[in-house]
Amino acid sequence: MTPDLDPARLLATATANIRRDYPVHWTHLIGSAADLRPQRELHPVFAGSYDWHSCVHQTWLMARLLRLRPGLDGEADAVAALDELVTAEGARVEAAFFASPEGAYWERAYGWAWLFTLAAELRLWPGGARWSAALEPLTEVLRSRWLGWLKGARLPVRVGTHTNTAFAIGLTLDAARATGDDELAASCVEAAERFYAADRGYGGFEPSAADFLSPALVEADLMRRVLPAAGFAEWLDGFLPDLESERWSGLRNPVEVDDPSDPYGSHLSGLALSRAWCWRGIGEALPDGHRYAEPAREAASAHRDLGLRYVFGYGYAAEHWLGTFSAYLDLGALRA
Repeated sequence: MTPDLDPARLLATATANIRRDYPVHWTHLIGSAADLRPQRELHPVFAGSYDWHSCVHQTWLMARLLRLRPGLDGEADAVAALDELVTAEGARVEAAFFASPEGAYWERAYGWAWLFTLAAELRLWPGGARWSAALEPLTEVLRSRWLGWLKGARLPVRVGTHTNTAFAIGLTLDAARATGDDELAASCVEAAERFYAADRGYGGFEPSAADFLSPALVEADLMRRVLPAAGFAEWLDGFLPDLESERWSGLRNPVEVDDPSDPYGSHLSGLALSRAWCWRGIGEALPDGHRYAEPAREAASAHRDLGLRYVFGYGYAAEHWLGTFSAYLDLGALRA
């Protein structure tokens, strides 16, 4: 991790975020006044950090830092926050919600994928055993929801925001493989092949003003997980046959962020970070000498340099989530 992303600062920010109930982005379907209940009542584990998915991945960030950087300043406070919030009783309340009709689609699939990433991180880390056990009721409900949803999904979602299918499948596949969950991993591989294996000549226009993911790059980042090296190189040649052309300069080069304190401006900050890890993964997966290997490495470096400027100092709209993306870029997930 780079000096400008002090791990102790990331940990302190995440700890404060998961405890912070307001402001909250409240997105539930409301059928009557009786449904107007505080987020902390509905979601006692993951009510902080502005919205449910951000609270999940900020909790992952805490677990990741505690696992890899023992003895950090703020460690005791972070552990206390996890003990306060990640409880078996709270997870049972969360699980009951996700077992309800609304739970079949709420936070699908971005929030679910981060939950699997968190659960896997805790399971693989001996120090996270008590929180891993506490989360099991919720993890199992969402695992069942995932298998049912993905089996019946006929089409992927190809956007640069939360509902993007390829990004969620990639996260979930990594978590499943890390924990030896062959059924969950197989669901991801089958869906990736069904949705994306035949894609040729990508024709999207990127970025959109609200993107924090690149639809093209998260798809490629998923397929490099699914295909062998030679097969991935062949697939990428067909998917982006003219990547070096001017047409794709906006994909190869970072997008300047006009207002990083604006909620959607912060999305473009996150876009630089997520593109950086996608380009890096793509470059590492390509065989030596492939025509896109060096451009991928250059693009990864340029996007990383830009994205790291905006992690701190631009208000809660940015700081409730960007630390996760910076840590995922620099620390990865699930590996000791």
